[in-house]
Amino acid sequence: MPIQILDLTCDQLPMILETNNLAVPHVNALGLEQLTGLWRMSCYARLALKAGTPAGFLIAMAPDADYQSPNFQWFKAHYPAFTYIDRVVVSPAFRGQGVGKVLYADIESVGEARAPILACEVNLEPPNDASLLFHGSYGFQEVGQLLSGPTDEKRVSLMIKHLPDHDYIQSRR
Repeated sequence: MPIQILDLTCDQLPMILETNNLAVPHVNALGLEQLTGLWRMSCYARLALKAGTPAGFLIAMAPDADYQSPNFQWFKAHYPAFTYIDRVVVSPAFRGQGVGKVLYADIESVGEARAPILACEVNLEPPNDASLLFHGSYGFQEVGQLLSGPTDEKRVSLMIKHLPDHDYIQSRR
């Protein structure tokens, strides 16, 4: 059964909010207003459908986004051009079915026209071993770590993936 990727619309945000909040602690819990704000400032917001059913989503930012996340701000301070994957969530019923791979292939093809790297973070504490394995196998490499939370209880691995076709695409414009 193929996976279809569509632009995420404002009307679909309440539906994906529950999916997002089921993924805590691997992503931060959000309210609808916060999710709407992320969607508005994003340069990429896509929904994955499998058999017409929402299977996952990915939201990403460009460096010029007015986003105050410490992780995003770290990338902004260290890289002049990037596409920052703020959150990618696959519904529990669709995990292990290639939804994440399809979303990442899509963001990579869109992102390489914008910037030479994809950037993201993955939780080390609390651990998200499945995400670390996924990102490592997809070519992401750690470039730093950050502590956050009221008592520095959360630690993330800051990761990037170089997009080799970016320079070629820019030379053809």
